[in-house]
Amino acid sequence: MKTLRTPDERFENLPDYDFEPHYTKVGGMRMHYVDEGPEDADAVLLLHGEPSWSYLYRHMIPPLTAAGLRVVTPDLIGFGKSDKPVSKSDYSYAGHVHWMREFIEDLDLGNITLFCQDWGSLIGLRVAAENEHRFARIALGNGGLPTGDQTMPDAFMKWRAFALHSPYFPIGKIVQKGTTTKLRDGVVAAYDAPFPSRKFKAGARMFPALVPVRPNDPASEANRRAWDAFGRWEKPFLTAFSDKDPITRGGDRVWQKHVPGAQDQKHVTIEGAGHFLQEDKGEELANVLLEFIDSNP
Repeated sequence: MKTLRTPDERFENLPDYDFEPHYTKVGGMRMHYVDEGPEDADAVLLLHGEPSWSYLYRHMIPPLTAAGLRVVTPDLIGFGKSDKPVSKSDYSYAGHVHWMREFIEDLDLGNITLFCQDWGSLIGLRVAAENEHRFARIALGNGGLPTGDQTMPDAFMKWRAFALHSPYFPIGKIVQKGTTTKLRDGVVAAYDAPFPSRKFKAGARMFPALVPVRPNDPASEANRRAWDAFGRWEKPFLTAFSDKDPITRGGDRVWQKHVPGAQDQKHVTIEGAGHFLQEDKGEELANVLLEFIDSNP
């Protein structure tokens, strides 16, 4: 498998992102992660989606660590400071799940509070369902676990076609389009930083095509088993969706009904936030997580 590694100088002097880098190996590739807070504290695992990277969580990490928590925020393979396979065929849903499980096992994370969004949820929810013993709580924002049995929104299908076929794929501008906040030029550039050329974007372009949109998709059956597992999930489960996301808006209700651990939780709607609610309302979302953890010791 041929991989690329973004030069370190691309990540110098990014706005509000001065966290020490950490690295481990998954599938023979280097995976980057932020690891802040006491090493022996309970872990909060923050998983990003597409086409973002751990930079998305820069406003959430400080308040979480200030509360005494350990915050672990990896860059998925193909994103951020992690290695990037060049060929689109090197990416699969099962591969991402395997890499994330390997990452969690390598760090030996336990009693995890998971927050996941976008593709972070497609990966994180699968890993949690298949490795329940490592997870204490789950908070889900603007994400889900499609099986291909549902009709996908038109907005998603158009995005899928664009990601696969458009010759123009401007990562920073895509993130901007998914926020309600006008991003500073330096922030847009920070989202572009991991991708110096089109050769680095195979993972970002492939993610929409890996979402199950047919009942016989390669990932459909494994996701159905995960849904079954969540139908028996008694541990605390919170939804924190935003009100301005055209793709996932309203998707929180099915989780509130389906998951036993979601009953009697104080589910929230993050008002005024777009798809990337961490960018629009990061500190507010961090406080939601802190209250969720405190309420479910």
